[in-house]
Amino acid sequence: MTNAAEPSAAEIFAELRPRLVRLAYRMLGSVADAEDVVHSAWVRWLAADREQVRDSRALLHTIVTRLSLNELKSARRRRAAYVGPWLPEPFFDPEEAEAADDLTLPLMIALERLSPLERAAFLLHDVFGLGFDAVSETIGREAATCRKLASRARAHIHDARPRFVVGNEEGLRLANAFFTATRTGDLAALRAMLAEDVVVYADGGGQVPAPTRPLIGLDAAMERFAGLARLFAAHPSRLIRYAIINGLPGFITIEDDLVQTTALHIENERVVAVYVTRNPDKLHNVPDATGWRN
Repeated sequence: MTNAAEPSAAEIFAELRPRLVRLAYRMLGSVADAEDVVHSAWVRWLAADREQVRDSRALLHTIVTRLSLNELKSARRRRAAYVGPWLPEPFFDPEEAEAADDLTLPLMIALERLSPLERAAFLLHDVFGLGFDAVSETIGREAATCRKLASRARAHIHDARPRFVVGNEEGLRLANAFFTATRTGDLAALRAMLAEDVVVYADGGGQVPAPTRPLIGLDAAMERFAGLARLFAAHPSRLIRYAIINGLPGFITIEDDLVQTTALHIENERVVAVYVTRNPDKLHNVPDATGWRN
């Protein structure tokens, strides 16, 4: 008989749900897909014989990870045919500093280059703190194999870890300066903000206008922003708000009646990468944007 003082199945799941969504999102790069996976996990959790469950957290991690691995197979096939650079769906204003650090766009993009099992082993061990015995049970590989998977993943994404963390206040100040320079056509101020090896990514998904290749280097970036400045002069950009987007400072705007997010990777007070998401399929849940949609 269940002790009345013990938490119910719903209470256990509700407490762990934010963590499970974070895990699924890191596996899949899509908030919508993560929510679907966690909903499926909820259905399976309700059907489980909880009297036989020794560790609820471990079981739910296992369910979400295995569902994510299944979903990742089809997601990777879709991304192979994706038009232009693929960026993860924007994730806004994480409440925990730790969550912001492991949600950064450079890290999420680096995760995309890993095999599904490398990604799972790395996330479960390095990000969520599970021991390798628990990782082994979750992904169905020997603990020694999981250790190697995580080690390989760690080596691949080492350079994507934020090395010079910019505080939110300073980051948003620079985002404000970047927005002002690009929208007013102050190209001298913009050039002073950009690193020599800056890279500009724009994800339109083949649905809206966007460069189909990353723009690499200061000259390529400045040429693009000079063209955009002329466009903004004729069709002013509408700022919704500044925001922390996948752990990076940035802003949400309306461009030609389309919602757009821009996130800035900043190191040593210079912008080293610009991530622009324009694909409408990834922007359904942008905060504060509903009232601007046609």
